[in-house]
Amino acid sequence: MYQSDITQFINKLKEQKPSLEDEQRKGRALLWDKQPIDLDERSKLKTSRVEQTSYVYYQNF
Repeated sequence: MYQSDITQFINKLKEQKPSLEDEQRKGRALLWDKQPIDLDERSKLKTSRVEQTSYVYYQNF
């Protein structure tokens, strides 16, 4: 059965480092898999937010 060079490389890498897939899953969970958004909480935060002035560093005394 034919295997490309890339497939052979990946298979060899998995043999050398068996924990590779678990590490990839942990990294994905850390960066990409997010908790579901609570829409009620989001709307409360949005309505309670104070609008920022157009000139943030200039204060009228």
